[in-house]
Amino acid sequence: MNLNSYDPMPVPYLCNPPQVVPIDIGRQLFVDDFLIEFTNLKREFHTAKKYEGNPILKPETELEMGANGLPVACPKDGGVWWDPKDNIFKMWYEAGWIGTMAYATSRDGINWERPNLEIVPGTNQLLPGLRPDSTTVFLDHDTKNPDERFKMFLRGPDFLGEYHGFSLVSPDGIHWSEPVRTGYCGDRSTMFYNPFRKKWVYSIRSGGPLKSGSGRARYYHEHSDFLKGAEWKEGEIPFWTGADRLDPPDPIIGNKAQLYNLSAVGYESLMLGFHQIHLGPPNGECQKLGIPKITELMLSFSRDGFHWHRPNREAFIPATRKPGDWDRGYVQSVGGICTVVGDQLWFYYIGFKGDPEKRHSDGMKSGMYANGSTGIAILRRDGFASMVADKDGGMLVTKPVTFNGKFLFVNTDCIKGELRVEILNEDNTVISPFSADNCNPVSIDSTIQPVSWKNSKDLSSLKGKTIRFRFYLKNGHLYSFWVSPDESGASQGYVAAGGPGLNGSKDEVGNSGYIPSEKFQIG
Repeated sequence: MNLNSYDPMPVPYLCNPPQVVPIDIGRQLFVDDFLIEFTNLKREFHTAKKYEGNPILKPETELEMGANGLPVACPKDGGVWWDPKDNIFKMWYEAGWIGTMAYATSRDGINWERPNLEIVPGTNQLLPGLRPDSTTVFLDHDTKNPDERFKMFLRGPDFLGEYHGFSLVSPDGIHWSEPVRTGYCGDRSTMFYNPFRKKWVYSIRSGGPLKSGSGRARYYHEHSDFLKGAEWKEGEIPFWTGADRLDPPDPIIGNKAQLYNLSAVGYESLMLGFHQIHLGPPNGECQKLGIPKITELMLSFSRDGFHWHRPNREAFIPATRKPGDWDRGYVQSVGGICTVVGDQLWFYYIGFKGDPEKRHSDGMKSGMYANGSTGIAILRRDGFASMVADKDGGMLVTKPVTFNGKFLFVNTDCIKGELRVEILNEDNTVISPFSADNCNPVSIDSTIQPVSWKNSKDLSSLKGKTIRFRFYLKNGHLYSFWVSPDESGASQGYVAAGGPGLNGSKDEVGNSGYIPSEKFQIG
C-alpha cells in the first residue's frame, strides 16, 4: 500500500470475484455486490440507535475517578464478551485516565457489577503494574490451551517511554501471564482475530519510525500464534491503510480526516470493522478548552481481513458534539465490536464528556480526557444494509453459489409485502420444484425465517451443485440469506463477541438457542 496516498483502499475481491462462491459459513449479507449478479432493488444502509439508558458504565469508584482527577470507566478498546462458560457478559476496561485495567460482569449486559478481586483486595483492579493507554481483549473459544483462553494486547503511554506494547494470556480473564513485549507501535494500537484465516492481527498505529503521509494511520502484522506474533521489527511490517478523500471533514472544524483506530471481529460470513475517524480539533486546542476531540465510528467490511470496503461514510455511531453530553466526543470502539442478543446487535462504545473547567497544556491534567463512560448502540441483527423494494416489487439474482446445507433461511422485513425465492441452475433455468410460483410466500418481520416450497422437504438434492438464488421482493427489506444444515437455522457463521444462548465463536444453535432481546428490556 502507498502510505502517501489519500485514495480509497482498493478491494481486489470485489474487482475480481470468484466465479463460484461457497456459502457454507454464515449468513450472507448484502453490504456489497460480492454475491449479487443482478438486481433492481435499492441498497439502504442503516445506523445504530443509541440506548436511552446510556451510559451503562460511568466513573464511580476511587479507581475510576483517577489519581490525576480525570474520571474514566470505559474499555478503549478493552473488550465486552459473552462467556458461555459462566453465562455472563464480561468487560475489561480502563479505570481512570491512563490509570489501570479493571474488570466487570453483567447478567443482562446493561447492569454491571464490579467484583472484589484478590489481586488488589477491595477493588476490581487487574494488572496493577501496567498502565494502559490502549488495550484489546479477545475471548479465544478455539484455543487448545486452556491457559490462553483470553488474550490481551496492552499499549502503555508515551510519557513512560513505552513505544511498544505487551501481549498477555489468561485462563479466566483475571489472572494474566507475564507480559511479552511487542515491537514498536504508536499509541492506540489494537489487535483482533481473523477466524477465516486463523490469524491474530496487530492493528498498529503509525508514529515514530512507522511513517504515514496522511497523519494517523495503520500498519499491519499477523501471526497464527498470538504470543509469537508479538515479535516484529519496524522494517518488516507493511503500511496498511488510513482515512481517505471520501471521509468528509467535520463541517465546523474542517480538518482533514485521519484514521485513529481500526478494530474488527468475525461476524457471520465476513470481517466486521470499525474505522475510528479522527476529525479534530488538534490535541493542543482541545487541552486548552478542556473538551474531547471528535472521533466517530464508521462501519467497514472485509472478506479477507486486510482490504476494507467502506461503502457508507455516514457515522454509524457519531459523537453528539453537544456540551454536557456523556458522548460529546472521542467516540471509540470496544474489543469484540458487538454482542448478539436475540434479534439485535449491541455495540458497546465509549464516549467522553470532557471538563471545560480543567484547561491545561498537559494532556494528563486537561479535561479533554475527563469523564469517559461506556454505552450501547443497537442495530437489527444483520441490519447493516438491506435490499429494498417498493410496492411494485423487484428482483435480486445471486452469483453462482454452492452449499452443503439443507434449509434456506432469510432475514427480512416484508410484513406489509411479500418475498418469494426460486433456484436456478448454471443455465439460469428454474430447478423444479424450486420455482417462485411454488414457493410459500413470506410476509413477516423476522431475523431468522425459513423459506420453503410445495412438494419439497428440503434442498438436500442441490448439495454441492452450482446454483443461483433469485429473490422476488415486494414492499420490504431483505437483509441476508443462508443455507443451514438443520431446521434450527444455525448459520455456522461467526457471532462477534457472542451472546446469550450462543455457546462459542459460531452460531451452531439457531432457533434452539434463541433468546428474544425483549427479555433484556432494551429497544
